[in-house]
Amino acid sequence: MRTDYCGKINKKHISKTVSICGWINKIRNIGKIIFADVRDREGIVQVLFLSKEKNVFQIAEKIKLEYCVQIFGTVQERSNNNKNLNMLTGEIEVIAFKLKILNTSKKLPFDPDNCKSQKKLLKFRYLDIRKSKIIKNLQIRHLITKYIIKFMNFHNFWNIETPILTSSTPEGARDYLVPSRIHIGKFYALPQSPQLFKQLLMISGIDKYYQIVKCFRDEDLRSNRQPEFTQIDIEVSFMNEIKLCKMIEKMIILLWSKIKNVQLKNIKKLSFNQSIKDFGTDKPDLRNPLKIIDINDLLKNTNLLNNFNILKERIVIIKLPNGMNLLSKNINFYKKELKKYRIKNYEFIKIKHQNIKKKYFKKSFFNNLNLNIIKKIFIRNKIYKNDILIFIHDSKEKINNWFSKIRNLIAMDLNLINKSDWSIVWVTNFPMFKKMLNGNFSPMHHPFTAPINNNVSDLLNNPGSSISKSYDLIINGQEIGGGSVRINNKKMQKAVFKIIKLNNTKKLNFFLNSLSYGTPPHAGIALGLDRITMLLTNSINISDVIAFPKTTSAHCLTTGAPNFLNKNDLNILGIKLNKNKLNK
Repeated sequence: MRTDYCGKINKKHISKTVSICGWINKIRNIGKIIFADVRDREGIVQVLFLSKEKNVFQIAEKIKLEYCVQIFGTVQERSNNNKNLNMLTGEIEVIAFKLKILNTSKKLPFDPDNCKSQKKLLKFRYLDIRKSKIIKNLQIRHLITKYIIKFMNFHNFWNIETPILTSSTPEGARDYLVPSRIHIGKFYALPQSPQLFKQLLMISGIDKYYQIVKCFRDEDLRSNRQPEFTQIDIEVSFMNEIKLCKMIEKMIILLWSKIKNVQLKNIKKLSFNQSIKDFGTDKPDLRNPLKIIDINDLLKNTNLLNNFNILKERIVIIKLPNGMNLLSKNINFYKKELKKYRIKNYEFIKIKHQNIKKKYFKKSFFNNLNLNIIKKIFIRNKIYKNDILIFIHDSKEKINNWFSKIRNLIAMDLNLINKSDWSIVWVTNFPMFKKMLNGNFSPMHHPFTAPINNNVSDLLNNPGSSISKSYDLIINGQEIGGGSVRINNKKMQKAVFKIIKLNNTKKLNFFLNSLSYGTPPHAGIALGLDRITMLLTNSINISDVIAFPKTTSAHCLTTGAPNFLNKNDLNILGIKLNKNKLNK
């Protein structure tokens, strides 16, 4: 029905006849001429209906906003006064000689350009996509996928699908469950990731696998998380983690080059422990220069140190460069957040003089120190006039938690982050396990991650100190991927299951058994396509890069899902609802 997309018509088409299909975006009748902006997925083009073309003009007088139309016309160059260089098609226009109304439209239930009701936008998502920047985001998402597939094919990876209806296995979040009609009382689980299947593919001899796959996790939602998300899933045999990470770097560099015309450089590596020590988080945005600087060692010969528990507490300085330019409301907010995290021992110190003299610090923590120690603190923190120092001594956990949440807010208040820069860092060598409040261990990544020390006895005797062969890829403070070397030894896998108290489950016997048949060394990574697209489209919310997203309460407002089933449907599945829970 069309010869060209609206947004693709340009000066090369001048004097040519074109056929376009799309929606009326804007219309203006000035008497003898009707101007209409016609829109499709590629953009907008201006169409002129002239009164001398009586038949087409009479039809044009009937069209309204969002009518779906087909137009035949001749492309001409606009006069210099009428060119709009802000539009891709702003140098040309189409003179219509035929118009067909394909379908009419009711008045839209909202103004797409000014609607601030997220609920309404999601209910009429198909209209929001049609009229907003989201259609552009989806186009970029398509291009990202295209480049990934081309890259993986070039590196000789096979694209293999894995089951969606599978068995419930422990992978960190609650499963979405699907009842079986044939096997009453039994359930499938939707995969949180294809983790076990891709490892089974390695055992099957398929040494290079990838898949762009839907994954499902029943967990609390936020701006960068959805109950169903898309994962770029990659697994390799006979390749160590260094080479795998280098390959992933090349793919990320390619995407940023193709989509944003940005040449990424200086991809860094940081151990988990160093990241926590410096930034309080394992997802640091390295565009932000703010760091936690420990000064425990500088105070070791002072009486002050006797008041602190060195093993459990950190004594730190956080420098806010030119912090004296901050408004008092900013400082008050930081103090409020300190109290929120139950940090009691803190002090804000204003550096009004570059010279170090005791008289300048009479009312501060520095007053308890000799000048030599103060000088060392200044040198370590690179302190200058007009800086503000936050002195804190409290538990490592409290300081890390507070700083990880407040760090980027302070940087924005101080205008320290160059938003045109890109921070890319691998955070590596995570602990194998984290200790929960009940004293049990849970896996830091997942239970199939290999330890650096490949000794089963050492792992069982000291699980809390074990380090894993793991790596997360962080871009601008967003975790876009995580992976690890996998366990390929049955004894080691059983030891990990024992530590996290999974040794009595029958759900994983099939996988343990598979490790007995010459399992090759293998490693992998899962990258979040949604989060990568968020970064490459400068989006704030993950829903802006997904065609039909859920709300933060996991509702699809377009379709009304999830919804109730009638009793007959439930009876067929052998399910009876708990009325008490329904009332809640």
